[in-house]
Amino acid sequence: MSSPFIAHPTPAAPAEPIVSNDGWFPDIEPARLRDAVRLDASITPERLRQAIFYAMADVNRELYDWQLRQMEAGYERLEEVPSGTLDGISRLVLLYRRAIYSTVKADLTERYRDIDTTAAGHRRADDLTPSIDEQRRNARWAIRDILGRTHTTVELI
Repeated sequence: MSSPFIAHPTPAAPAEPIVSNDGWFPDIEPARLRDAVRLDASITPERLRQAIFYAMADVNRELYDWQLRQMEAGYERLEEVPSGTLDGISRLVLLYRRAIYSTVKADLTERYRDIDTTAAGHRRADDLTPSIDEQRRNARWAIRDILGRTHTTVELI
């Protein structure tokens, strides 16, 4: 006679601490980012935290001159810059999060695609390249939307 199977709930993963930004741009919640871009537990909290730091540094750098102009206009935080809201959240905050989330997803996808060196692994890595490019495009477009620029960049040679 076998004993009945009793399912025990698995303990919830400890909450990942919020990643503090520079005080002007919003902080980033790792759990919200994980849900938004579908990151699983294979991405450790420390790796995710590092990817968020690098994304913040990159996006904040690209928005630095724009940020200074907004601060000179008297806005103490991104949420205060007039932009309209969606579901009660500043449109600019939503765009900023998209830029961060997309940059993080692209960076992590690039790092994890080179682990498997078999032929199947190479094919899977090749399959990820369009996803990485799409995430980089999404980040670029979000930044350009914040800056009030079009999505098209044209240079004459």
